[in-house]
Amino acid sequence: MKENAVITIISITIIVLNMMMIIVLDIKNAIMMATMAEVTTVTMAEIMVATMAEVTAATMAEVTVVVMAVITVVVKDVAAVGAGCFNLINN
Repeated sequence: MKENAVITIISITIIVLNMMMIIVLDIKNAIMMATMAEVTTVTMAEIMVATMAEVTAATMAEVTVVVMAVITVVVKDVAAVGAGCFNLINN
């Protein structure tokens, strides 16, 4: 009888330890999944911010170049018209 009781207690202990190990592994997997999701979200957000900043900077640089070129052309045209008018008036 004693031997059966000892075997039963050992069996129950092994079952409980296995269940605890399964629970710990599940918790670890849940933490890993949450961590990976958070890292992925943060990384994607940082990439998006960096990409948007780069696109914005490049776009602003291109717009500035185009606007400056247009302004230069307009100023030259206005200067040419002004010079033409000045020549007409002086002649």
